[in-house]
Amino acid sequence: MGYECIVEGLVAALLGFVFLYNAFVRGFNKTKAAAGAASSSSSSMVSPMENCVRKTGNGEVAGSTDIIIVGAGVAGSALAYTFGKDGRRVHVIERDLSEPDRIVGELLQPGGYLKLIELGLEDCVDDIDAQQVFGYALYKDGKNTRLSYPLEKFHSDVAGRSFHNGRFIQRMRQKAASLPNVTLEQGTVTSLLEENGTIKGVQYKTKGGQELTAYAPLTIVCDGCFSNLRRSLCDPKVEVPSCFVGLVLENCELPHANYGHVILADPSPILFYPISSTEIRCLVDVPGQKVPSVSNGEMAQYLKTVVAPQIPSELHTAFISAIDKGNIRTMPNRSMPAAPHSTPGALLMGDAFNMRHPLTGGGMTVALSDIVVLRDLLRPLYDLYDASTLCKYLESFYTLRKPVASTINTLAGALYKVFSASPDPARKEMRQACFDYLSLGGVFSNGPISLLSGLNPRPISLVLHFFAVAVYGVGRLLLPFPSPKRIWTGARLISGASGIIFPIIKAEGVRQMFFPATVPAYYRAPPVH
Repeated sequence: MGYECIVEGLVAALLGFVFLYNAFVRGFNKTKAAAGAASSSSSSMVSPMENCVRKTGNGEVAGSTDIIIVGAGVAGSALAYTFGKDGRRVHVIERDLSEPDRIVGELLQPGGYLKLIELGLEDCVDDIDAQQVFGYALYKDGKNTRLSYPLEKFHSDVAGRSFHNGRFIQRMRQKAASLPNVTLEQGTVTSLLEENGTIKGVQYKTKGGQELTAYAPLTIVCDGCFSNLRRSLCDPKVEVPSCFVGLVLENCELPHANYGHVILADPSPILFYPISSTEIRCLVDVPGQKVPSVSNGEMAQYLKTVVAPQIPSELHTAFISAIDKGNIRTMPNRSMPAAPHSTPGALLMGDAFNMRHPLTGGGMTVALSDIVVLRDLLRPLYDLYDASTLCKYLESFYTLRKPVASTINTLAGALYKVFSASPDPARKEMRQACFDYLSLGGVFSNGPISLLSGLNPRPISLVLHFFAVAVYGVGRLLLPFPSPKRIWTGARLISGASGIIFPIIKAEGVRQMFFPATVPAYYRAPPVH
């Protein structure tokens, strides 16, 4: 462990040299006022009161609403409960309140479960046949290694959870709706209401088709990956590197019970994890935006001829049976860095705001972590109607969320590229080196798996382990006898590793990711009343 800390220090020093001038330019304006305000918030916060929706004659929704939330998925429901519990009056508008049926959002990492506990929502994984997940089993070329989450320091209940996404969301919605000051309404938000550059509320269409407007000092948009409102609040640069093809396997058991399984297949990874006591989710990654057609049988043929020979023998029969049943689903995998506009009165959250490749199952962990950050930031801020002040603290949110979000985002993008097959010899070596490095156990597996699980949100540790894998790969090439060809491949391996991770880090923001304390908003605290 000492070795890792020393190297982390060296990496930090190297990166710190580049940004050192910021530490001198920006004063470290530590405020004791924040602590005082936070301590007084619990006694001064307004008590929950019922927020009845009353429709006026001109189509406006009357009543005192503190926060409008667009969308009641994982992020929206958790936000509604969190702010409702803090005494805010919340109006949630969701396009469809029936149970969702999705093939992603089914795996919550241990770090996300800890955030669920912090928000008081841990009972939402009860009574939905959720399964505990203790780590991953990694398969490559007939070999496998088991990587366990480092959970020794936590309560026995702390682990990952996998479940049916729709069941989990319905439990979250029920929990939010149980608060008297939270109103859930089915409707479609068509636009944000803007006045002099400030978002004042939303215009929406009810389930019955009535056009209404609703007003609040803060509008939080979390209407998912297909958001039609994000363009007015951020610069969306959505990439679709691949698609997931989803199946449900029945009447079989995973080789390693209560572990997610990642098959390093050709051309890209295959995932297996339990979603109930009798069902296993299979997600086959297909690179690119076009997949074989499901309707004409091309997909079934592709799965049987290309994918089936590469999966563990214990799952083969159930896999073929799932294909023959015909319930094959597809879902584009989206990646989008967080690039928000600073907009008074509005905020983006969840997949509407920030997405990463779902290979590592980090999306819900990022969303729940963001909610904890926002809750703590806004708790002492009583007057949400002060739009300019509120906007300044929302800028702080964008900075304070970075360590956790950027670590999970960067790891997801980097691992997907490393785990995907390539004809390039250097990329092949990097893939093999990653498998062998993780198979070493100890700090070599605990470090990366703690990053993936959200238990160690340290970007510097991520960079350390990523390049340790690359150096390990070069060492394998050069020992026992280096040759010019192997030296050249090793050089290209290091270059390729840099080409994978540095663009992702750049998109996330180097300064915000590694040195958030040099960003002025980092020290901004709510005023004391």
